[in-house]
Formats: sequence, structure tokens, C-alpha cells
Amino acid sequence: MRIPLKLKFVLAFIPVVIIPGVIATAVGLHFISTNVVREVQERVRTDLNAAREIYDQRLRDIERALTLTAMRTFAVQHALLANDRELLLSALQTALREENLDILAITDERGRVVARAQNPDVYGDSQSEDALVRRVLQHRRAFSATQIVSRLELEKEGEELAEKAHITFIETPRARVRAETEETAGMMLKSAVPVLSDEGVLIGVVYGGSLLNRNFEIVDRVKDVVYQGVTYEDQDMGAATIFQGDLRISTNVRNADGSRAIGTRVSEEVYDTVLKRGETWIERAFVVNNWYITAYEPLRDVDEAVIGMLYVGMLEQKYADMKQRTMWAFVSITFLGMALGAIVSYLLANGILKPIRALVAASKRLAEGDFSHRVGQISEDEIGELGQTFNIMASSLKERDEKLKEHAERRIMESERLATIGQLAAGVAHEINNPLGGILVYSHLLLEDTAEDDPKRANLEKIARIWRRLQERRHDARTLSRDCSTSPTRQSPR
Repeated sequence: MRIPLKLKFVLAFIPVVIIPGVIATAVGLHFISTNVVREVQERVRTDLNAAREIYDQRLRDIERALTLTAMRTFAVQHALLANDRELLLSALQTALREENLDILAITDERGRVVARAQNPDVYGDSQSEDALVRRVLQHRRAFSATQIVSRLELEKEGEELAEKAHITFIETPRARVRAETEETAGMMLKSAVPVLSDEGVLIGVVYGGSLLNRNFEIVDRVKDVVYQGVTYEDQDMGAATIFQGDLRISTNVRNADGSRAIGTRVSEEVYDTVLKRGETWIERAFVVNNWYITAYEPLRDVDEAVIGMLYVGMLEQKYADMKQRTMWAFVSITFLGMALGAIVSYLLANGILKPIRALVAASKRLAEGDFSHRVGQISEDEIGELGQTFNIMASSLKERDEKLKEHAERRIMESERLATIGQLAAGVAHEINNPLGGILVYSHLLLEDTAEDDPKRANLEKIARIWRRLQERRHDARTLSRDCSTSPTRQSPR
């Protein structure tokens, strides 16, 4: 199949544009996939530190509130020594309201509950086996930690608190599979501080805390402080979550219906890394119904056992869209470059082919015998030099043709002259043939009749010799006649 030269030029230019475009697109996407995502992951790591500080600050606030409760009134010490429950309840309930706590209670020096602010009717049970209270009784100083609290203990603080902690599991894609369908225990930020007499003797323990289940104070503060409420396509750009084990108990990640994703669970990969191995996870992860660039770290109780996780994450969709927009930008630039390359190659091909067409047309006229045709100054480059060379060739061919014609004309004229001479020689040879024959016959007759010693015999022999010479000349004339008659064919110009 014959492919026009112009099309070859266009097709040759397109790969020159496509290859750099593909390389630039690949490099751009790689840059976004590595550098930009890496920067986001580093930011998420920083955000996790900020979330941890907010989380720890709330725990410190609880410890501070309990410390003030244990020390701020002289009456609490005497009421505890005197077992004055009314005075103790009044002090505890005031602190409960002011510090926004879910539980607040006081025990005696053996860990038996003397008064509960939230559920005054339940008291007398022992908290000496509670991990925090036990440490305070042993070491006579304050202890604070995140703690799992059973439903039984929560019911002692109030039925409403136990119901708040109860969460039914909600299945989501990629969530870790569990046989259980609900969680009845709760997770609390909890603190316990000693109550000392004037002499420094331990006379009781104040313990209290804030239930994290369905408590959104910390996660919303993280979102407001760290992510400043920024949204992307009507979704929060950043999110925070507190996990009890693998269960979301406090979060601002949303379900498809817009509700908080309480009851959803983490993926198997995150569970294995954070809860099983106690490591920090900083990577993309599927969260409820979307992909996030995430950071998880373990939450530990006072015994350093991993009991939950703290999570922050940024919606990946923004960066995926950025990657897609960049890809389309590079693709558009590549196609635009292809179009411009095609136009440039078309114009360039026209610029090159125009003088070539002129040379082709001139060559055809030259082939037809028109040696006078010349091409003009078609360009200043090598093609222009080719045109000048063509003109020189045409001039040379014309000069050679003229010389050949002149030579041929001369040969023709000479041939015609020789033909005329040949005809004349043939006529002369023909005319002298008969007289010569007669001379030959008569000379031989005379020689036969003349004696050897006759003086006339020498003359007769001389006549015979002259005849022979004339006979040779006649033969030469006939040969010349033949040569002249054939010379136009043999010597025709080529």
C-alpha cells in the first residue's frame, strides 16, 4: 500500500509528542502517589499526636478535678472520718456537675464505697479490686488511665450509664468478622486519687471518670482543632475516632445515611497491626464506606494492655481526585501536543513537498524532452541545492542534445553526399563497363594475331594492363557505390 509522504511526516511526529507526554504523565502521577501522599501521611502522623494530646489533656483534667475534690474542703476529710454521707454526696455531686463527669465516688481506706454522686442509693460495695483504686491504696498517689468497665460496674453507677455503653454491632465492608453482635462493657477515662488526713494518713480514695461510649466531646474537638471543620464534597475532610477494641464507640466518621458510625468495626489489617501487635498504623485504610489516609495508635490501660485505639484520618477522595485531575491535565496536554504536532508536521511537510513536487514536474518535462525547463529558487536549504543541481543537469542535457543534433545533421549531410557520390560512381562504373569489355576483347584478339616479336605487341600488352587497372577502378567504384548506399543506415546518430 502506497503511503503518501505527507502522511508519513505526520505519523512520524506523533510519537515524538506521545512518548514525552506518556513519560510526563507517569512521572506526574508517580510524584503525586509518592510525594503528595507521603506528605499527607506525615501530616496525619502529626494530627495523631495532636489528637493524643487532646485525649491525654482530658484525662489530666479528670485527675485534676478529682484531686481538687479530695483536697479542696476540710469538710470532706471530716465527713469521711465521721461517715457523713450527706455531706460527702453534696460535695461529690457539686464536683460531678462542674467537671462534667459521668461517675464520681469516694471509698474508705479499705476501698469500700461510701458515697456515689450519680447513684447515691448504691454504696458499700468494694472497689479494692479496681486497678486504679488498688494502686492508690497501695501507693497513696493518684493514678489515671483508660479503663474497660464491665456492665455490672456501670449499673452500680446508674442504669442510664450502662445503656449508654451498650452498642450493637453494624456490619460494614472490610470490617473484621466477629461472632459477637453487641458490646455491653464501656470504656472510660478514669482517675483515682487518695484522700489524706491532716497527718498524711490514707483515709479514702476518690475515683471518677468520663464514659467514652457515645461521648463525642474529644473526637469533635480533634476535628475542630486539627481539621477546622473543612469539608470536601459535603464530607468532613478529617475525622477522629475512639475504639473500644475494634469497635467504634466515639467517632465523627459518618454512615451513608449521615449518622455517626457507632457500632462499626475496624478492618482485619488494622486490627492485627494495632490491637494484636501494639504498633502504630499510618497508611491508607477503608473506613466504614470510604478510603482514608489514616493513623491508628493503641490505647493502653494502667497495666499497659492494649484495650482500644485512637484514630485520625483524612479523606483520600480529595487526593484521588487531584491525581485524576493531574492525569487528565497531562493527557489533555499530550493530545494538544499531538494536535499541534500534526499541524506543524503538516505545514512542514507542505513546505518540504512543494519544492519536491516542482522537481517531480520538472523531471517529467525533462523526460518528455523539454530540456529548456528550469526550476526557480525553491528554497535556501538542501532541496534548493538539489533544484540548482537539477537546473545544471538540464543545461548539460540540453547542451549535449544540441551537440548530438548538430553531429547527426552533419552525419546525415555527409551520408547524403556520399550517397550522391555512390550513385555517380555506380553510373560511371556502369557506363564504362561495356567499353572496357570491348577493349578487353579486341586487345586479346589483337594479341593472338600479333607475333611475339612484333613491335606492336608491346603496345597491345600495355592496353591490356591499362584495362586491368580500369577494371580495378570500376570495381572500386562499384564498392564505393555500395558503401555510400548503405552508409546512412550504418552511421545513423544515436
